[in-house]
Amino acid sequence: MNKKLQTSKAIMYLLLIFFAGIQIFPLIWLINFSLLNNSDLFGPSILVWPKNPRLDNYVKAWIDGDIPRLFMNSIVVNVATIVLTVLLVSMLSYAFTRMIWKFKGVFFRIVIMGLMIPIHVTLLPNFFTFGAVGLRNSYLGLIIPYVAFSLPIGVFLMSSFMESMYRAMEESAVIDGCGVWRIIFNIVMPLNKPALVAIVVTTFLNSWNEFIMAVTYLNDNRYRTLPFAVYNFAGRYAADYAVQFAVMTVTALPAIILYIIFNEQMTKGIMLGGVKS
Repeated sequence: MNKKLQTSKAIMYLLLIFFAGIQIFPLIWLINFSLLNNSDLFGPSILVWPKNPRLDNYVKAWIDGDIPRLFMNSIVVNVATIVLTVLLVSMLSYAFTRMIWKFKGVFFRIVIMGLMIPIHVTLLPNFFTFGAVGLRNSYLGLIIPYVAFSLPIGVFLMSSFMESMYRAMEESAVIDGCGVWRIIFNIVMPLNKPALVAIVVTTFLNSWNEFIMAVTYLNDNRYRTLPFAVYNFAGRYAADYAVQFAVMTVTALPAIILYIIFNEQMTKGIMLGGVKS
């Protein structure tokens, strides 16, 4: 019996390693090609580790790609999106799970229905609406739709966590004179940290590399975000593939690092939220 268990575990681990290698290989391939000369990219081998890594590809990508400005624009948009999403998700989830008011179930279903709305459906209406109110070519032109598309999954996870919370702490806080805002920020949000981490990471991953909305709503280079670096280099350096790979690596690294750091907490938050719902 023990031998069968050990054999099954070994097979499972081998399968997991195999599929993990398939998932990680594109990233290794991307980094590998970003360190090569252009002449080395068209050899017979899939991976050619360079004897003299071309770090100047990253220097050229950083300077010519205007990455510092695009990077700061992405930081502004993503930080604002995450802060607004966390605040709105926390307040909406508290209202849906703790407060008694008319049509609560109807509005909850309307919010959750946002999970079924594709991004492409909203591009044209938002384009004309933002143009009419002067939000095109601005940070708000990206922040508003990013927050809107992050709310449904955030409310779903957060409300699932809140439903399972004991109300005794909140009742004690009310007796001691706590208002709604202090209950949300001092009690509810700290106790729902796994859900908040999952919401923060998923919101960041969804908005950091988003390009369709950015290219639709932004024409001004002052507000363009980091995915435009790849787009610009593809046209400007059409034959310089190594530098293009360097740009793609720089663009992807922040999301990869954040996912590695918070992977365990994010998985825990999503799993617990799904089980509790």
